[in-house]
Amino acid sequence: MSTIMQNFVLQGVDARTIDIEINSTFGKPMMAMIGLADQAIKESSERIKAAVIHSGYEIPKGKIVFNLAPADMKKRGTHYDLAMALGLLVEDEQVVSTRIEACIFFGELSLNGNLRRCKGILPMIIAAKQVGYSNIILPKENLQEAALIEGLCIMGFSTLKEVVAFMEGNGELESYSSGGEVQPIKEVNGLSCDFSEVLGQEDVVEKAMIAAAGGHNILLIGEPGCGKSMIAKRIPTILPRMSKREALEVTKIYSVAGLLSDQGNLITNRPFRSPHHNASLSALIGGGRNAMPGEISLAHNGVLFLDEMVEFSRKTLESLRQPIEDKIVRICGNTKMSMQCKSDS
Repeated sequence: MSTIMQNFVLQGVDARTIDIEINSTFGKPMMAMIGLADQAIKESSERIKAAVIHSGYEIPKGKIVFNLAPADMKKRGTHYDLAMALGLLVEDEQVVSTRIEACIFFGELSLNGNLRRCKGILPMIIAAKQVGYSNIILPKENLQEAALIEGLCIMGFSTLKEVVAFMEGNGELESYSSGGEVQPIKEVNGLSCDFSEVLGQEDVVEKAMIAAAGGHNILLIGEPGCGKSMIAKRIPTILPRMSKREALEVTKIYSVAGLLSDQGNLITNRPFRSPHHNASLSALIGGGRNAMPGEISLAHNGVLFLDEMVEFSRKTLESLRQPIEDKIVRICGNTKMSMQCKSDS
């Protein structure tokens, strides 16, 4: 019977549950990845082989098939490595543990068996909590980011061998839990500009305050150098402080986009995004071959500033019509992304 490990796949800024089925049978020695896996997942077979061997275990002799179900959903990323390696060892009965079923595993493997940080952890942790998982195994480098979600037991490891040892009972749960190694949530809230630096333009500043208070869009027209950009960049400083829910929403989007540079820091400043006028339609709205958040999503709960708006292409500006009217970004194609998005521009 096949071994099944549950995991999650990113779809836009949300995550959905998938099953990783591992089956080892007689046949020509090989590893096959099926279930609409992208190139990064297909290449994981070589990482898994090397990591398992360097961790002191053996690769089963025969045909090994990894099936990512449902088979009609596109999967991408490197966070499946750890779950697939553990499932392979369980399928071959090299690892026997009752703890595995109660845990979710994330992490990219190196060739020598070390665990590397992967992006998009935050939305997958949120999804794991929603479906009832409370024990999360991941690389130590992702501990701080995962700790932003309360009510979970977050366990960080450095190598595949450490994870296997823990699963077999050679380690206490408390020594790896979020109460031990994970630091308290840090909030970043340092603003470097203020409306007090704007001299004159009282009418424009007043209109900017009205637009910020009501969540309206604003169009600034004037001669070069009169202070349009200076005023726009200071609008986030007069917006209300983000709630915990809004901060998590923004942090989740930046996690998916791979822009969460300060791991473990909750983004509490309202975003300010100012894309160049040559930005493509996908860069502004999002999407692409692998749907990723665009500038309008990265400005969620903050400000989207289009400097020199007339220089943007007509097609790009027209694409903003639906998000402005519906307050939701909708992208359809091979992948789908739908999220709440507010912006002041």
